[in-house]
Amino acid sequence: MSFFKKLFNIPVKEDETILNQEVILSLDDLFVNNFVEKGGKFLYSLNKKEIADNLSKILKENNWNQLTILDDKLSALFNKKEVETSETLEPAIPVFLNCEHLIADNGDILFSSNQLKSTKLCEMPQNFIVYATTSQMVSDVGEGLTGIKTHYKENIPTNISAVKNYNINKNEDNLLNFGNSNSKNLYLLLLEDL
Repeated sequence: MSFFKKLFNIPVKEDETILNQEVILSLDDLFVNNFVEKGGKFLYSLNKKEIADNLSKILKENNWNQLTILDDKLSALFNKKEVETSETLEPAIPVFLNCEHLIADNGDILFSSNQLKSTKLCEMPQNFIVYATTSQMVSDVGEGLTGIKTHYKENIPTNISAVKNYNINKNEDNLLNFGNSNSKNLYLLLLEDL
């Protein structure tokens, strides 16, 4: 019987079992897979010098000579002679910011008022460059919200939202997102810190 299955290319039950097994990815592999599948672009770095080099490459690739910086600490990650910075949001100028968490199960990036201030995500510029570390990775949104609550015990931030789509030309037909697009052209500078 096995001979005929091989001859006529009939899958053996063992082969079907192997094909139907669930693949369990590590947290970082799961995030990267989901993030890239949604159209996100990321550059992995082992140190802050690589972060600066990768940021420089992103700026050159897109012919960007200005950045909006909402957190002064991020200014240490790039050459100030190479790019002009501003603290005022303008639609045509990309924004460089950090985030609260990277959500592995769906590839989203979670922000709060600590990064966005009082500006809604849909009102932010379309071009984002996000700096994050591997220690900010969590399995799901619930774990991300728990992390925010734990980290900011006394002063929990508001304006918690996530970028869910990294293709600015794609419209979501979700009733909950109607008129509130949070699609961004997004680059992620990911620093290994574990």
